[in-house]
Parts: sequence; C-alpha cells; structure tokens
Amino acid sequence: MREVSEVPLARLPYVEGVLSAVDIAETAASIASMQEPCGAIPWTVGEHVDIWNHVEGAMAMLVGGQVAAAERAYAWIPTMQRPDGSFPMKIVDGEPEDHRGEVNMSAYFAVGLWHHWLVRNDIRFVERYWPSVRAALDWVVSMQEPFGGIRWTPVDDFCLLTGNSSIYHSLRAGVALADLMDDPQPEWELAGGRLGHAIRVHRDLFADKSTFSMDWYYPVLGGAVRGRDAFELLESRWDDFVVPDLGIRCVDTNPWVTGAETCELAMALDTLGDHRRAKRLFADMQHLRGEEGKYWTGWVYGETAAEVEVVNAAGEVEPRNVPWPDEHTTYTAAAVILAADALGEVAGHSTPGSGIMRGTSLAPHFQEIALECDCPSPERVAGHA
Repeated sequence: MREVSEVPLARLPYVEGVLSAVDIAETAASIASMQEPCGAIPWTVGEHVDIWNHVEGAMAMLVGGQVAAAERAYAWIPTMQRPDGSFPMKIVDGEPEDHRGEVNMSAYFAVGLWHHWLVRNDIRFVERYWPSVRAALDWVVSMQEPFGGIRWTPVDDFCLLTGNSSIYHSLRAGVALADLMDDPQPEWELAGGRLGHAIRVHRDLFADKSTFSMDWYYPVLGGAVRGRDAFELLESRWDDFVVPDLGIRCVDTNPWVTGAETCELAMALDTLGDHRRAKRLFADMQHLRGEEGKYWTGWVYGETAAEVEVVNAAGEVEPRNVPWPDEHTTYTAAAVILAADALGEVAGHSTPGSGIMRGTSLAPHFQEIALECDCPSPERVAGHA
C-alpha cells in the first residue's frame, strides 16, 4: 500500500458517523495501488481501462490526498487521444481493444480538469490539458442528432440517456473551462441547450435502457433535470431500485445491489438538497467496504441469491449472501470518495471540489433550445439551481 495521504488528514473530507478522513485516505490509496505504471486506472487489477472511469478515479485520488497519482493519471489521458479528439472505448495494456470512439468517455475529461482546478487552483495544469479537452468536446458535439441527443459512437445510430446526461454535465464544465481560458465555445452552449431539452422532454427518443438504474437517476445527477421534475423522476421508480439497508439495484430484474450506483444516487439526491436520504443510502452501501479501504462492486441478496457456507461459533453451517463479482473495483471506490466529499460539505468536511456534481461552480444551465420536434421552445433558462 502506498502512503496513506500526501495531504494532511484535516483537509480530507469525511461523513460523520459513516466514514472518517482516515477511511477516505485508505480508499484513495487503494485506487492508487491498482494504478498501472503508465498512469492508467483499470476497473480492477488485470481489467481494461475506459476514460470515464479513469477520470473518476483521478478525481477521487485527488480528493483523497493521492495528488501525484492523480496527476499521473491525467498525464496519461492525452496519450490515448486520436487526431479527431476522440478516445477509444476500451484500452488494455496501453493499447485500444475496442477502437470505437465513445462520446461520454471522451467528454468527461472536461469534468476532471475543472475539478482539478477547483481543488488545486493550478492554472498551468489547466493550460496544459485544455487543448485535449477542447478537441474532445468538439468531437462530441459533432455527433449530435437533430432531436438533441448525441450518438453513442460514430458507427452506432442510437443515443444513450445515461451517457447524454453525463455529457450535459461535461459541457457545462467545458464552458466553465473555456471562460477560464478566455476561449469562448458558443457551439458547446448551443449543443448543451439542445441536449438539455432532449433529456427533459424527449427521453423516449433515447435507446430504451430503462431496466438499468442509471437511466433513472442520471438525468438528475448530470444536472439537466432539477426542481420538482427531478423529485418526481426519482420518486417514479424509487421502489423498483432501492433496497433498504443494502443500496440500489443496478438492474431492476436482478437481486443485485451495486456500490457505485448507490453512491451516484446519493449524489443525485444531494444536488436536490435531500441530504437525509442521501446520507442513508451512503451509509447503507458501506457493507461493501473491504480490507484496506477497498470496495466490492456489488452484493447478491435474497433467498435466490448465490450463497456460500459459513460456519458459526457453534460449528453450524449457515448460508449467507455474497459479494459479486468477486472483485474490488476502482470505480466503486472512486464513487464512495466523491460522494463523501459531496455529503461532507453540509458539515464543512469537504474539499473545494465537493460541489462538482451539484454544479455550483459550473457554467450556468444552457438556454433551452428545441429543434426538429413538435414542442415549443421555452423562453427561459433551463433548470433550477
């Protein structure tokens, strides 16, 4: 295990009664321990890398005090960028395994770079990576469809709601960076306005992935849906996905709760000021915490779940539910750290980057633009703070 933290524990976030600053430092170090020598952060040891989860891991390491490891992770990103600005979907041992450019993964570098600026206030760091972010977002908006959604890849003709919701967040981060760099990007603002309208009004035009919990809460987490509409959206499928005391299901048909999705829903609730339910979910998923601050991906539960034999103190064999898959993942650990930073802000136990999902530091919500649809274009700025 690497050094627990390069930053004093007093500057690390924590959530009182759930995770301490020491816990956060250990989890950040666990991500760093799985980082490859080149700087890449795989899903788990021996697994592939994708840019979205890689950036999330870098953000979490920065929050948890692993500054050098986080900055090595950022330095690796441009080495995988293609001339058109895109990034390959899947990378193994430093080489593309799935060459398709994926829009959400390519866009997310903007969020990571803005987050680094909030936490470190290092303008030279931003200047170094701004060209890569600008090229990536230019490529992403070139994939926009007439109704406002953004195509998943250049070779696939459908749009994914979860990914597009995250892209909305990335575009706001990109515009904030453009303002900081004095390099206006009006095309991104127009694309963001069209995209926000599509997420709020035309969710039926995205590919149907409604069995996945991410399609349920990501329009809120990404910031496109706010206010009463956001509360109504989360209430609409709460009972389908939330499993009391365990977390939330990844898929509504399976008895399987996953830690990353649970933390993301907690952050979505936090964006709406629903701190009570956010903290409860965050506490519920801590049964996935393992040794040295690592986190299991998920947990199979219930009478139909996979089971193992456990011998109790009386020597009797008892069945119990089990973590599945049998792996600790960097993206689950990263979601825990970022959720802790967001939830810790209420009590003043957070970093300057704690509002990254809440969007308080990002560019304002884009002017809503409705194109090539039967609905009128509203004369208002979309969303609510």
